[in-house]
Amino acid sequence: MDRDKIFHAVDHTLLTQGATWEEIRQICDDAVKYGTASVCIPPSYVLRAKEYLGDKMPVCTVIGFPNGYHTTAVKVFETEDALENGADEIDMVINIGDLKNKYYGKILEEIRSIKAVCGDRVLKVIIETCLLTEEEKIKMCEIVTEAGADFIKTSTGFSKAGATFEDIALFQKHVGPKVRIKAAGGISSFEDAQTFMSLGAERLGTSRIVKIAKAEEESHGQADIDPGSY
Repeated sequence: MDRDKIFHAVDHTLLTQGATWEEIRQICDDAVKYGTASVCIPPSYVLRAKEYLGDKMPVCTVIGFPNGYHTTAVKVFETEDALENGADEIDMVINIGDLKNKYYGKILEEIRSIKAVCGDRVLKVIIETCLLTEEEKIKMCEIVTEAGADFIKTSTGFSKAGATFEDIALFQKHVGPKVRIKAAGGISSFEDAQTFMSLGAERLGTSRIVKIAKAEEESHGQADIDPGSY
C-alpha cells in the first residue's frame, strides 16, 4: 500500500486541551501538503480554520467530547453550532453509561437526531472500545447501522487505550454495508496504518503519520547537506 493512500485516509488530528491557533494552523498546512482526508480539531477553532482553509481541506470536529455524557439536546446544539461555523464532518461520542444501562433506544435516537442535523455531511460515532465488552461493541455496530451514521469510530484517544486490530476486525464483521470504519488512537507507524486499513478501516484518526513523514523529510534534508558547503 503506497503512502498516498494512507495519507488520504488520515483525519489529521489535534484535540489537546492546550492547542494554540499556531498549532492548529500548522496541522492545517500539513494536512493540505500531504493530502489528508480532513483536519480534526476542537469546535472552538472550526470557524477560524474554515476561514483559513477555504475549500482546500475538510474540517472535522468533535461533539460530546471526550466523555459522551452531555445530554442529547446539548450534543444537537453543539452539532448545529459546528456546522454553522463551517464544519464538514462531525465525530460524536456516545453516552457510554447509556450503553452500560442497556438504554439502546436512547442511544439510537441520539445518533439519529445528530445525523438529521448533519444531513449529507459525514457523521462518525465514537464508541470508546477500550471501555466496552465484545457484546457491547457488537451492539453498537448494530445501533450505528440502524441509526444511519456514516462511520463507527473506535476511540477518542483520551481514555485508557485506542484502536486495536481486533476491534477493527470485529467491526468489519458486524456493521452494515453502508457503515464505514474509523480507527483512532495509538496509530504509531505507517505499518500500523496499513494493517488497520487492510482489516477494513477507511479512516485513521492520528497525528503521528504526518509527524513521521515530516521527520523523515527533515532527516533526509539534513543528510543531503554537504558538510563541506558551510
